[in-house]
Amino acid sequence: METCITPFPNDGAGDQLKPFPERLYAVPPRIASGSVPGISVDAYLKDNTMWKKHVKAYKRINSILDTGRYRNIMDMNAGLGGFVAAIYSSKSWVMNVMPTIAKKNTLGVIYERGLVGIYHDWCEGFSTYPRTYDLIHANGVFSLYKNKCNLEDILIEMDRILHPEGAVIIRDEVDVLVKVKKIVAGMRWDTRMVDHEDGPLVPEKILVAVKQYWTVDGV
Repeated sequence: METCITPFPNDGAGDQLKPFPERLYAVPPRIASGSVPGISVDAYLKDNTMWKKHVKAYKRINSILDTGRYRNIMDMNAGLGGFVAAIYSSKSWVMNVMPTIAKKNTLGVIYERGLVGIYHDWCEGFSTYPRTYDLIHANGVFSLYKNKCNLEDILIEMDRILHPEGAVIIRDEVDVLVKVKKIVAGMRWDTRMVDHEDGPLVPEKILVAVKQYWTVDGV
Protein backbone atom coordinates (compact mmCIF):
# COMPACT_ATOMS: atom_id res chain seq x y z
CA MET A 1 0.00 0.00 0.00
CA GLU A 2 2.90 2.39 0.59
CA THR A 3 3.40 2.85 -3.15
CA CYS A 4 -0.20 4.10 -3.42
CA ILE A 5 0.25 6.84 -0.82
CA THR A 6 1.32 10.27 -2.01
CA PRO A 7 3.79 11.73 0.51
CA PHE A 8 3.45 15.26 1.81
CA PRO A 9 5.65 17.80 0.00
CA ASN A 10 8.90 18.75 1.68
CA ASP A 11 7.84 22.39 2.03
CA GLY A 12 6.12 21.67 5.34
CA ALA A 13 2.61 22.22 3.95
CA GLY A 14 1.43 18.89 5.32
CA ASP A 15 2.33 19.94 8.84
CA GLN A 16 -0.07 22.88 8.53
CA LEU A 17 -3.16 20.72 7.99
CA LYS A 18 -5.52 20.77 10.94
CA PRO A 19 -7.40 17.69 12.14
CA PHE A 20 -10.83 17.06 10.69
CA PRO A 21 -13.39 18.66 10.94
CA GLU A 22 -11.41 21.83 11.74
CA ARG A 23 -9.90 21.51 8.27
CA LEU A 24 -13.27 22.25 6.68
CA TYR A 25 -13.00 25.97 7.41
CA ALA A 26 -9.30 26.45 8.10
CA VAL A 27 -7.41 28.19 5.29
CA PRO A 28 -5.82 25.42 3.17
CA PRO A 29 -2.00 25.62 3.04
CA ARG A 30 -1.90 26.04 -0.73
CA ILE A 31 -4.17 29.08 -0.50
CA ALA A 32 -2.24 30.53 2.43
CA SER A 33 0.97 30.19 0.42
CA GLY A 34 -0.55 31.76 -2.71
CA SER A 35 -0.14 28.58 -4.74
CA VAL A 36 -3.65 28.75 -6.27
CA PRO A 37 -3.76 31.48 -8.95
CA GLY A 38 -6.60 33.92 -8.45
CA ILE A 39 -7.60 32.61 -5.01
CA SER A 40 -6.49 34.70 -2.04
CA VAL A 41 -7.16 34.02 1.62
CA ASP A 42 -9.77 36.79 1.57
CA ALA A 43 -11.51 35.26 -1.47
CA TYR A 44 -11.55 31.87 0.24
CA LEU A 45 -13.12 33.28 3.41
CA LYS A 46 -15.72 35.19 1.38
CA ASP A 47 -16.56 31.99 -0.51
CA ASN A 48 -17.18 30.19 2.80
CA THR A 49 -19.46 32.99 3.98
CA MET A 50 -21.36 32.97 0.69
CA TRP A 51 -21.99 29.23 0.82
CA LYS A 52 -23.18 29.36 4.41
CA LYS A 53 -25.73 31.91 3.21
CA HIS A 54 -26.72 29.79 0.21
CA VAL A 55 -27.14 26.63 2.28
CA LYS A 56 -29.22 28.49 4.85
CA ALA A 57 -31.54 29.44 1.99
CA TYR A 58 -31.58 25.84 0.72
CA LYS A 59 -32.70 24.64 4.15
CA ARG A 60 -35.63 27.04 4.06
CA ILE A 61 -36.62 25.62 0.67
CA ASN A 62 -36.06 21.95 1.57
CA SER A 63 -36.91 21.32 5.21
CA ILE A 64 -35.42 17.80 5.28
CA LEU A 65 -31.99 18.90 4.07
CA ASP A 66 -30.71 18.89 7.64
CA THR A 67 -32.28 15.61 8.79
CA GLY A 68 -29.83 13.04 7.43
CA ARG A 69 -32.32 11.94 4.75
CA TYR A 70 -29.72 12.60 2.05
CA ARG A 71 -26.83 10.27 2.83
CA ASN A 72 -25.02 10.28 -0.53
CA ILE A 73 -24.54 13.77 -1.94
CA MET A 74 -22.83 15.06 -5.07
CA ASP A 75 -21.66 18.58 -5.89
CA MET A 76 -21.29 18.71 -9.68
CA ASN A 77 -19.21 21.90 -9.70
CA ALA A 78 -17.48 21.96 -6.35
CA GLY A 79 -15.31 25.06 -6.66
CA LEU A 80 -13.52 25.51 -3.34
CA GLY A 81 -15.74 22.98 -1.56
CA GLY A 82 -17.79 25.66 0.19
CA PHE A 83 -21.17 24.00 -0.40
CA VAL A 84 -20.06 20.73 1.15
CA ALA A 85 -18.41 22.44 4.10
CA ALA A 86 -21.60 24.39 4.79
CA ILE A 87 -23.82 21.31 4.57
CA TYR A 88 -21.41 18.94 6.31
CA SER A 89 -22.87 16.21 8.49
CA SER A 90 -21.34 13.03 9.85
CA LYS A 91 -24.45 11.28 8.53
CA SER A 92 -23.62 11.99 4.88
CA TRP A 93 -20.94 11.23 2.30
CA VAL A 94 -20.17 13.75 -0.43
CA MET A 95 -18.50 13.48 -3.82
CA ASN A 96 -17.05 16.79 -5.00
CA VAL A 97 -16.67 16.98 -8.77
CA MET A 98 -14.24 19.36 -10.47
CA PRO A 99 -15.34 19.87 -14.10
CA THR A 100 -12.39 19.45 -16.44
CA ILE A 101 -13.35 22.70 -18.19
CA ALA A 102 -13.53 24.77 -15.00
CA LYS A 103 -11.56 28.01 -15.21
CA LYS A 104 -9.74 27.30 -11.94
CA ASN A 105 -8.41 23.95 -10.81
CA THR A 106 -9.20 23.82 -7.10
CA LEU A 107 -9.31 20.07 -6.51
CA GLY A 108 -6.19 20.33 -4.34
CA VAL A 109 -8.00 22.80 -2.09
CA ILE A 110 -10.85 20.33 -1.71
CA TYR A 111 -8.41 17.62 -0.66
CA GLU A 112 -6.75 19.91 1.87
CA ARG A 113 -10.16 20.57 3.40
CA GLY A 114 -10.38 16.84 4.10
CA LEU A 115 -12.96 16.20 1.39
CA VAL A 116 -13.28 13.66 -1.43
CA GLY A 117 -13.10 14.88 -5.02
CA ILE A 118 -12.63 13.89 -8.64
CA TYR A 119 -12.21 15.43 -12.11
CA HIS A 120 -14.99 14.85 -14.62
CA ASP A 121 -16.32 16.10 -17.95
CA TRP A 122 -20.11 16.35 -17.69
CA CYS A 123 -20.47 15.83 -21.44
CA GLU A 124 -19.61 12.21 -20.64
CA GLY A 125 -21.11 9.54 -18.39
CA PHE A 126 -20.15 9.44 -14.72
CA SER A 127 -19.09 6.18 -13.10
CA THR A 128 -21.57 5.40 -10.33
CA TYR A 129 -19.48 2.67 -8.74
CA PRO A 130 -19.83 2.16 -5.79
CA ARG A 131 -22.93 4.32 -5.24
CA THR A 132 -25.68 6.51 -6.64
CA TYR A 133 -26.94 9.69 -4.99
CA ASP A 134 -29.77 11.04 -2.84
CA LEU A 135 -29.00 14.71 -3.48
CA ILE A 136 -27.27 16.42 -6.40
CA HIS A 137 -26.16 20.05 -6.28
CA ALA A 138 -25.37 21.84 -9.54
CA ASN A 139 -24.02 25.37 -9.27
CA GLY A 140 -23.52 27.01 -12.66
CA VAL A 141 -23.08 23.66 -14.37
CA PHE A 142 -25.44 24.34 -17.26
CA SER A 143 -23.99 27.77 -18.00
CA LEU A 144 -20.52 26.23 -17.91
CA TYR A 145 -21.45 23.57 -20.47
CA LYS A 146 -23.88 25.67 -22.53
CA ASN A 147 -21.75 25.57 -25.68
CA LYS A 148 -20.07 22.24 -24.97
CA CYS A 149 -22.88 19.67 -25.05
CA ASN A 150 -26.66 19.38 -24.87
CA LEU A 151 -28.45 20.19 -21.63
CA GLU A 152 -30.55 17.07 -22.18
CA ASP A 153 -27.48 14.83 -22.05
CA ILE A 154 -26.37 16.23 -18.69
CA LEU A 155 -29.88 16.02 -17.25
CA ILE A 156 -30.35 12.42 -18.38
CA GLU A 157 -27.06 11.53 -16.70
CA MET A 158 -28.20 13.28 -13.52
CA ASP A 159 -31.45 11.32 -13.65
CA ARG A 160 -29.52 8.07 -14.03
CA ILE A 161 -27.30 8.60 -11.00
CA LEU A 162 -30.08 10.00 -8.78
CA HIS A 163 -32.13 7.69 -6.55
CA PRO A 164 -35.91 7.70 -7.01
CA GLU A 165 -37.33 10.39 -4.70
CA GLY A 166 -33.88 11.97 -4.60
CA ALA A 167 -33.53 15.75 -4.77
CA VAL A 168 -31.70 18.16 -7.05
CA ILE A 169 -30.70 21.77 -6.37
CA ILE A 170 -29.66 23.72 -9.45
CA ARG A 171 -28.33 27.28 -9.12
CA ASP A 172 -27.88 29.14 -12.40
CA GLU A 173 -28.98 32.06 -14.56
CA VAL A 174 -32.75 32.30 -14.98
CA ASP A 175 -32.74 31.90 -18.78
CA VAL A 176 -30.80 28.65 -18.41
CA LEU A 177 -33.07 27.35 -15.67
CA VAL A 178 -36.20 28.02 -17.74
CA LYS A 179 -34.81 25.66 -20.40
CA VAL A 180 -33.82 23.09 -17.78
CA LYS A 181 -37.26 23.22 -16.15
CA LYS A 182 -38.94 22.56 -19.49
CA ILE A 183 -36.75 19.51 -20.15
CA VAL A 184 -37.13 17.89 -16.73
CA ALA A 185 -40.91 18.21 -16.91
CA GLY A 186 -40.71 15.32 -19.38
CA MET A 187 -38.52 13.34 -16.98
CA ARG A 188 -41.18 13.26 -14.26
CA TRP A 189 -39.29 15.51 -11.90
CA ASP A 190 -41.37 17.73 -9.64
CA THR A 191 -39.82 21.19 -9.85
CA ARG A 192 -40.06 24.61 -8.29
CA MET A 193 -38.23 27.80 -9.25
CA VAL A 194 -37.15 29.97 -6.35
CA ASP A 195 -35.69 33.48 -6.30
CA HIS A 196 -32.13 34.14 -5.21
CA GLU A 197 -31.90 34.72 -1.46
CA ASP A 198 -31.08 38.39 -2.14
CA GLY A 199 -34.38 38.94 -3.95
CA PRO A 200 -36.18 38.62 -7.29
CA LEU A 201 -34.03 41.21 -9.08
CA VAL A 202 -30.97 38.95 -8.99
CA PRO A 203 -30.75 37.09 -12.35
CA GLU A 204 -29.44 33.95 -10.67
CA LYS A 205 -32.25 31.66 -9.50
CA ILE A 206 -32.60 28.28 -7.80
CA LEU A 207 -34.43 25.31 -9.30
CA VAL A 208 -35.29 22.57 -6.82
CA ALA A 209 -36.55 19.21 -8.03
CA VAL A 210 -37.49 15.76 -6.78
CA LYS A 211 -37.22 12.69 -8.97
CA GLN A 212 -40.50 10.81 -8.79
CA TYR A 213 -40.75 7.08 -8.26
CA TRP A 214 -42.68 5.63 -11.17
CA THR A 215 -43.03 2.50 -13.31
CA VAL A 216 -43.92 1.95 -16.95
CA ASP A 217 -47.50 0.91 -16.16
CA GLY A 218 -47.92 3.87 -13.82
CA VAL A 219 -48.29 1.76 -10.68
